[in-house]
Amino acid sequence: MNSTLSTVEIKPKSTHKYSIIWMHGLGADGHDFEGLAPELHLNTLDHIHFIFPNAPIQAVTINGGVEMRAWYDILERTLERKVDINGIHESANLINTLINNELEKGIPAEHILLAGFSQGGVIALHTGLNFKQNIGGIIALSTYFPTINELTGTKNTPIFMAHGVLDSIVDIELGKTVFNTLQHSNHNVEWHDYLMEHSVCVDEIKDIAHFINKLFKN
Repeated sequence: MNSTLSTVEIKPKSTHKYSIIWMHGLGADGHDFEGLAPELHLNTLDHIHFIFPNAPIQAVTINGGVEMRAWYDILERTLERKVDINGIHESANLINTLINNELEKGIPAEHILLAGFSQGGVIALHTGLNFKQNIGGIIALSTYFPTINELTGTKNTPIFMAHGVLDSIVDIELGKTVFNTLQHSNHNVEWHDYLMEHSVCVDEIKDIAHFINKLFKN
């Protein structure tokens, strides 16, 4: 796996105060959520640096070994979703590099938010909840969390979890189990569900915007 990630970026139009690093799902790329940025209508939009990293290209076992952009290999298409844990660690390290790049620009850790959809949500949760500093927040969409027992970081990071009740790719119960576990461990986590499949909907976008606006203020 390469030591750096290629990225799709939206530079801030005004003074750079905040950064959002957004990870796509299996088989997509950094352009997948690029168009969502203006749809959020964020209060601090002109001050946000959006970074949409491209996952490494690798063989994915459940897809017959076909190579595609993936944050880690998925070994079995079961409810438990057996995955390559080392791959999660490697991708988290790559995202740590992106976070550190923003820190070196003078952006405080609490002004950096991680977001991810499906596989990307796994990486957002694992990276954000194990980072050496408190980051601003985590958005985890239609996802699960196979490394939840490895958490070493803060419990104060605000977490937005959302899932579709009709999701046939990542069962909503997987996401709800993560939420319940984090909540019982006194993490600062909130849950939202929507009448949708493995996707993003208008109401969810509004709730995501509200979550970010609470964290990022002029």
